[in-house]
Amino acid sequence: MIIFLVGFMGSGKSTVGQRLARRLGYSFIDMDARLEGEYRMTINEIFEKLGEKAFREMESNLLKELVLLQDVVISTGGGLPCTGNNMDLINQKGVSIYLKMEPAALLSRLSRGKKRRPLIRNLSRQELETFIHEKLREREPVYLKAHHTINGLDVKMDKLVEMF
Repeated sequence: MIIFLVGFMGSGKSTVGQRLARRLGYSFIDMDARLEGEYRMTINEIFEKLGEKAFREMESNLLKELVLLQDVVISTGGGLPCTGNNMDLINQKGVSIYLKMEPAALLSRLSRGKKRRPLIRNLSRQELETFIHEKLREREPVYLKAHHTINGLDVKMDKLVEMF
């Protein structure tokens, strides 16, 4: 089985994914980390040198490889499900979980870690708040196609493990 974690940047996909994989005895893959290793560039460098469009293509190509695996928990990038038919592929090939968080909680988390996130690193707090609201309005309809939606602020690992 493949378990995909989807949601906005800063929603805890990597942290929850590592814990869930450990509890299930599965492998864990963070797609951003995998891309950084494969291309020997940080996500920031990929955005700066190649652009967002190229990054989204790289993500989509990696997804097509990862759906062939088994017994793995995969943390997706925040925009991956919203590119092309990626969310449909995710739902066909595995079980998807949306880590839902309110904009205020995302603002709090993302304000502390902006430097390593290319889409937001140069935004003021007000611009970041606007960005979060706009992107959530765009992306949440796609995220809500996930098989399961859970509260990203209060993940009950025992209940999550019981789902599988």
